[in-house]
Amino acid sequence: MTFTFRPLFLTAIALGLSAPLAAQEAEPATPPASDATAETTVAPAVPAMTPDQYIGNPEYMLNIDLSTGGRIVVQLYPNVAPNHVERVKQLARAGFYDGVKFHRVIDGFMAQTGDPTATGQGGSQLPDLKAEFNAMPHLRGTLSMARAESDDSANSQFFIMLQPRFSLDRRYTAFGRVISGMQYVDAIHKGEPPEVMSRMVQVSVAADNKPMPPASMLTDPEPAAPAAPITADQLNAPIQ
Repeated sequence: MTFTFRPLFLTAIALGLSAPLAAQEAEPATPPASDATAETTVAPAVPAMTPDQYIGNPEYMLNIDLSTGGRIVVQLYPNVAPNHVERVKQLARAGFYDGVKFHRVIDGFMAQTGDPTATGQGGSQLPDLKAEFNAMPHLRGTLSMARAESDDSANSQFFIMLQPRFSLDRRYTAFGRVISGMQYVDAIHKGEPPEVMSRMVQVSVAADNKPMPPASMLTDPEPAAPAAPITADQLNAPIQ
């Protein structure tokens, strides 16, 4: 799958049956209404959890240690997206996200990750998830699942909002929000793709009490120095 974003000044993107999408400024194309589509957008069948069951509960919190220098803590929301929350926890506990890079980062919009190939085409071997669109707004710090054109194509890739984008509400499955360490998200290298890709060094469920990696691992390499300009003297140098 190829998950794509476009800069804010674009008003539309070209869609293809095999060209997956991620969060974008323009509303995603919506397939014709059908009974099957309706089934994917209703509330999950399992009883919703109450806030006292998950808010501050380490079983429903993620620790994401970034190469930008520190740990972000994410509150997960199983009340609105139980299956997506369980998928992210499952992948985190399997070590799937460790070392995965942010392959598409748009300044003032979002930072996307979750693809081990860092190409936007990868995912896990697990089946895609049915959408759990919900009323949770895409605020700064919100985590939401990237998907292809199909509503039911989210798998492992997700994005973190750098600024609010309410046009994404009920179009992508929001499942959590950063509650501390947002400065490390802001420091993620920008680009499509970035010249230097920041990465998730370690992702763990807070209940598992994994220690933060050493500071030496929480650093990004320096961008390559630009080539020195060719001077007139060099152009006029005699041929040997």
